[in-house]
Amino acid sequence: MAPMARAMARPGGRSARVQQAVHEAVHALEAEVGRGALTVPLIAARAGVTPSTVYRRWGDLRELLSDVAVEHLRPETDPADHGTLAADLAAWAEQFLDEMASPPGRAYIRDALLGDPEGENAGRCSAYAAEQIDVVLRRADARGERRLPDVETVLDRVVAPMMYRILFRPGGLDPAYARRLAAACVAEDRQ
Repeated sequence: MAPMARAMARPGGRSARVQQAVHEAVHALEAEVGRGALTVPLIAARAGVTPSTVYRRWGDLRELLSDVAVEHLRPETDPADHGTLAADLAAWAEQFLDEMASPPGRAYIRDALLGDPEGENAGRCSAYAAEQIDVVLRRADARGERRLPDVETVLDRVVAPMMYRILFRPGGLDPAYARRLAAACVAEDRQ
């Protein structure tokens, strides 16, 4: 199925059940037999669907693993509210770095990008981060904080440097790095 058709699948119904069963099968099989042993027929059998169903929907194993990765990277909750933009953004950046820089996080990032040469999944992952940042910024605005950065500025000054380091220079990443980026972003926009 073409990437647009995947994105337009109805929530619920058979399509959603197939997606859930296949994603659950991937997670279970990765834990049981390891990533290197995964095949479409093995995943399909575990999910209770035919391999042709998987091929029709995802194309190949790499695209399937990419879809699973993107779903795994989707945040499950809104960022915590710590009372100020500086505290909220620092805490969010620290958690983002911790999750994305972990070995599973880096594997999911790699899968999300490798199985999607058109860049749709990268856009979805970026949208997840933008949505989380927007929540943080709207809370700050509601508290009356002024001179707030916009979402794109936070993506450029906080998320982009972290992602570059996660992908290309992972050594030395620690919570203090995330907090420094967040603090600098907030300070620059308040000057």
